Amino acid sequence: MKAVVITRPGEPSVLQLAERPKPAYAANEVLVKVMAAGVNRPDVKQREGKYPPPAGVVQDIPGLEIAGVIAETGADVTRWKVGDEVCALVAGGGYAEYCSAPEGQCLAVPDGLSFIEAASLPETFFTVWSNVFDRGNLKGNETLLVHGGSSGIGVAAIQMAKALGHKVYVTAGSDEKCNFCEQLGAVKAINYKKENFAQVIEQLTGGNGVDAILDMIGGDYTPGNIKSLAVEGRLVMINAMNGKDALIDLSQLMMRRLTITGSTLRGRDTAFKSNIAQKLQKSIWPLLASGAIKPIIHATFPAAEAGKAHELMESSAHIGKIILSFEQ
Repeated sequence: MKAVVITRPGEPSVLQLAERPKPAYAANEVLVKVMAAGVNRPDVKQREGKYPPPAGVVQDIPGLEIAGVIAETGADVTRWKVGDEVCALVAGGGYAEYCSAPEGQCLAVPDGLSFIEAASLPETFFTVWSNVFDRGNLKGNETLLVHGGSSGIGVAAIQMAKALGHKVYVTAGSDEKCNFCEQLGAVKAINYKKENFAQVIEQLTGGNGVDAILDMIGGDYTPGNIKSLAVEGRLVMINAMNGKDALIDLSQLMMRRLTITGSTLRGRDTAFKSNIAQKLQKSIWPLLASGAIKPIIHATFPAAEAGKAHELMESSAHIGKIILSFEQ
């Protein structure tokens, strides 16, 4: 098969198309003929040598989400058959013509969606569900603030939370991005280059704050996050692009009974990820099929141009997802 490999840690140009053997697959796994693969920031970190895959996962082929057709099935697989169209969350190896995936981490391509669109779903939708609704326990009519609202994670979080009845605020880095987020369903998008998000949230909520925050920025955003949380509020960290060190006012943590938590998804076991898949199947997949939630694709690149896809990801100029196509 052809695969995009990391020839050495470094700049986007180190991604090259090469020949590799088809991957092996376990009894509880399927082999997918990949039509499209999503590009995510962890892929960039892996390319730079800063985010190695878990043990037992292919080390030089990045890619955490795929869409395609099941080509073969393991002996214990009961849900899927050869020819089924699926998208899947994987721990690596997605930038290739074939990729193995655990049966439970596959979901059917929603009705009406292309492989390009379906490949944009797993990493972001699994991440948002796990961190906003499970770990962040967003419920009822609670409110959510999402940093990086125009990112792949952001556009998924806006739509998922809004569809489930929540008011969503976001931050983004340009007026264009802010306008897009509001069109997508955000009540208010704050241009962090022009405004202090904590001050705006205080004004918008009458000083009450928001119930949950999904943050991929970290660092100097943390004091503003603490200020922006309501009593019993939850701050959920999924990245720390501005740095892993932060100042926290512990008195506010205690007086307002705040929770600071976070997670990474890649290293979690198959049972954990399969459980998220079941929740998405029940609560979100019907909304994708009906068009109430839409995949947001910024750009698609042929697999041979994976380096250009990473350059775009690093520029942060995109709104929504970046996809690699393996379709002939």
